[in-house]
Amino acid sequence: MDEKNILLAVTGSISAYKSADIANILTKKGFNVNVIITKSALEFITIPTLQTLSKNKVITDVFDDFNPEEVTHIALAKKADLFLIAPASANIIGKVANGIADDMVSTTVLATKAPVYVAPAMNTNMYENPIVQDNIAKLKRFGYNFIEPGSGLLACGDTGVGKLASIEDIIKVVESVFK
Repeated sequence: MDEKNILLAVTGSISAYKSADIANILTKKGFNVNVIITKSALEFITIPTLQTLSKNKVITDVFDDFNPEEVTHIALAKKADLFLIAPASANIIGKVANGIADDMVSTTVLATKAPVYVAPAMNTNMYENPIVQDNIAKLKRFGYNFIEPGSGLLACGDTGVGKLASIEDIIKVVESVFK
């Protein structure tokens, strides 16, 4: 298999720490993993962790290391064979569904032609909110793929749907795209 480029977008959810395992496992399986991260996600996980595990520089801002010869978010969008948002917060789902491009993740996902896989992770009440469900349905109509969240005890103490899908399931989905 030729090396495939995975663009892993990490957004603001308590499960952002699980993105370290996702990056690590995909890298060990031979994928080239580039990570982009929202400022909110940086409250839950650090850049050095993701850089060490992905073996690539983590990008947090559209204007990081501005290079006039290569517009970073466009270059990453074009390089991606698969764009994975894990975890995907209600915020990023809403932004993308409505064409809002105001950070590295939302700007890059709107610029990619790669298949996009979205793994939601949020409180049950947020996930079940009709606005969030409408945004998910809208993205599905546009061809975005969803890795459905699990159900159970959430970090906030509530029980219900909204847990990030298992790392194993996320990895299986990514691998299945290239088989």
